[in-house]
Amino acid sequence: MEQNTKNTALLVMDMQTGVLGMLPDASLMIANTARAIANARDKKIPVIYVTLSFRQGAPEISMNNKSFSQYRERFAAMDMAEFMKVHPDLAPQAEEVTIVKRRVSAFTGSDLEVVLRALEIKHLVLTGIATSGVVLSTLREAADKDYRLTLLADCCADGDEEVHRMLTTKVFSRQADVLTVEEWCKL
Repeated sequence: MEQNTKNTALLVMDMQTGVLGMLPDASLMIANTARAIANARDKKIPVIYVTLSFRQGAPEISMNNKSFSQYRERFAAMDMAEFMKVHPDLAPQAEEVTIVKRRVSAFTGSDLEVVLRALEIKHLVLTGIATSGVVLSTLREAADKDYRLTLLADCCADGDEEVHRMLTTKVFSRQADVLTVEEWCKL
């Protein structure tokens, strides 16, 4: 597999301290993602950050949304500026774009597609937490939008290790090249 870096972007999704805190141990995944970010920067591949956030009081969360509604009160009381902060080991540089989304997919409720069109991006390299959340939703939607996709399996994590394994070894390969960060850095 050859990589055309001209039309490629690395998406770093939901790597927020608050989200990472839900994993028992995210240190290896954080280190792998830091390596992916360094590789992208070295190769002049744009790094685009995607963060989950809501307005104060979380008015975007409908009681019909099963996954978010159970956390509505918690989100409503949270300091969203603090919640949105990307883990310091992965933090964006001043010139890098941060997209704010309001749902699970990086595309839904965000301006990601506008930014990708402006940068003429055709190939997305995905990292993120959770594998069964933002990664799954974004990968599926990006595939439907005809993006070429690469998933860095060891730069993703899920609260359920079996779900992560099943998605990265059986499901995602139908729509994306599934690689390790080591394999991707060698391209």
